[in-house]
Amino acid sequence: MTSPNEASTDADLYTFDYRPIDDPGDHQRFTRYWDLEPLQRGPQPVPDWLVTDRAAVETDLGVLKTGKEADVHLLERSVAGSSCVLAAKRYRDDDHRSFRRTTTYTEGRRVRDSRVTRALAKKSSFGREVAAGQWAQAEWESLRRCWTAGVPVPYPVQIDGTEILMELVTVDGNPAPRLAAARPDRDRLEHWFDQLRTAMTVMAGEGFVHGDLSPYNVLAAADRLVIIDLPQMIDLIANPNGSEYLLRDCVNMCDWFVRRGLNVDPQELFGEVIAAAW
Repeated sequence: MTSPNEASTDADLYTFDYRPIDDPGDHQRFTRYWDLEPLQRGPQPVPDWLVTDRAAVETDLGVLKTGKEADVHLLERSVAGSSCVLAAKRYRDDDHRSFRRTTTYTEGRRVRDSRVTRALAKKSSFGREVAAGQWAQAEWESLRRCWTAGVPVPYPVQIDGTEILMELVTVDGNPAPRLAAARPDRDRLEHWFDQLRTAMTVMAGEGFVHGDLSPYNVLAAADRLVIIDLPQMIDLIANPNGSEYLLRDCVNMCDWFVRRGLNVDPQELFGEVIAAAW
């Protein structure tokens, strides 16, 4: 029999030597998908192809493309025989990005915190970090909004700081090319233009405009078009430049289709699309 002085307490019986597991290194990390708040994860339902297991490891496979304000990396998420490759868009701060035309895009947006407003105006180190975060958050919200509305965009997986993980759009297992590099036949050209018109109309109906739409911001994924690069998406009504940006989007896209042999009119497209906003 155990004497009173030798009696074990509940604390003695349930003491754990807990140490957090470090990331494995070598361009690898454990997924943070379930560590994020619900609004930092993509819309429901989650696609079947997406690996969401808590034990999944993410491996950086290298840079897919560099851009004016961010770089896109390939990231493999895998666990126990299941894997998916994602596009990881990582925003740079203002010291390391060349995209400067921010004022006209952000008209109509508001920042409530006065400290943040001052930091942005002074372009302090904190302000630059905030600016990068703002652009990442703006694209994340745009992706979620477009996906929910049925606009053809990559599925938004998660946002964590200034990094957005999203669906990697592919053709035959390879990253889909930009529309600018495509050489479609007449039937596909007409089919693509119908898709473009529908996508722009849906966006206008939801009250927003891409703002920088061009053949370089659209992917040609076989029979379908997928719109990308949405950090500058603007409010068609609240932003005083909204209709100008919409017209520019129409001109940029119609010009590409005309050069490929399809007779389309940017003014006609503009009229159809903006009518959906009213």
